[in-house]
Amino acid sequence: MPYTFLIPCLLGLEGLIAEELREMDAQAVRAENGRVLFEGALSMLARANLRCRYAERVQLCIGEFEARSFEALFQGTKALPWEAWIGARDAFPVKGYSLNSTLFSVSDCQAIIKKAVVERLKPRYGLEWFEETGAVHQIQFSIMKDRVTLVLDSSGAGLHKRGYRLDAGEAPLKETLAAALCRIARLRENHTLYDPMCGSGTILIEGAMMARRIAPGKNRSFAAERWAQIPREIWAQERALAAALEREAPDFHAVGADLDPAALKIARQNAERAGVARHMALHQADLKDFRFQTERGTLITNPPYGERLLDEAQAQALFRLMGKLFLPQRGRSYTILSPAEGFEQSFGRKADTRRKLYNGMLKCQAYMYYK
Repeated sequence: MPYTFLIPCLLGLEGLIAEELREMDAQAVRAENGRVLFEGALSMLARANLRCRYAERVQLCIGEFEARSFEALFQGTKALPWEAWIGARDAFPVKGYSLNSTLFSVSDCQAIIKKAVVERLKPRYGLEWFEETGAVHQIQFSIMKDRVTLVLDSSGAGLHKRGYRLDAGEAPLKETLAAALCRIARLRENHTLYDPMCGSGTILIEGAMMARRIAPGKNRSFAAERWAQIPREIWAQERALAAALEREAPDFHAVGADLDPAALKIARQNAERAGVARHMALHQADLKDFRFQTERGTLITNPPYGERLLDEAQAQALFRLMGKLFLPQRGRSYTILSPAEGFEQSFGRKADTRRKLYNGMLKCQAYMYYK
């Protein structure tokens, strides 16, 4: 029988995640608002953790039920087969949220779910007290319109933490969103990727990893690797499969610039750790001096704006300069992420396509120019 998994994600990325899960042979993939559900064997849990570029984490679904009272929450939780996943010494902390529900106190829900799991496990292990010194099985709950969903988080640290970005510099872009920008911009392994305001280099690195087909989780570990219920051979096999997909991509190049030499130093170090430094050319330069170095190119950038480094007047001046520099030309495309409502007016042209995305809680638009 297949297991059901859940991926929470940044709003706007559900379709991309569903697409990449299908490419990984996941079954029954269905995208919902802010999350994607799918089914598969335990190998699919490992595969999704290792290879999903846009997901925040991979969770194992334990159960769902309606609860409008604390008693219903307790009994619904206790009825689930927690002993199938949580051992006698394993840690099982609880956290979550409640929205538009009768049970609105998160701390009370947290305590009741914890108590219900303990009561379920007591007779299974013949224990009255659990030391919780073993592998962490983070229980997460969501209660939306009185519908309770209980999952175990298999990822540990969020999947945007690839392991290469130790120091992100000022106002970093999340790795998952940077990868999504590369995907929607249709970046290919024979493209030259440009970011003239590259900061710590996240867009360039994610683009290079995508071109090389390097698994984003290659250089990190996951909470479920310590779970006794998942054979270590599964993780070893999935890591080997991910490694077998890598390619050299000799025609891919990433060109980045920034005014801040400290940011460029961080970008170089990040690229080294990600294994893509040989694809990168980084230099200190002002945006006004930007020029394409190749006949064809894909430009993707996340310019500073508002509370993120620039005030509104400075941002508008920057957008006007970009409009003068980023001119329509065959073989060149521009994808610009910005939360600025008046971006197109300052830039001077309507985007050929706009896509609503969220950088954390900040609503943005990806303005795409390719005609």
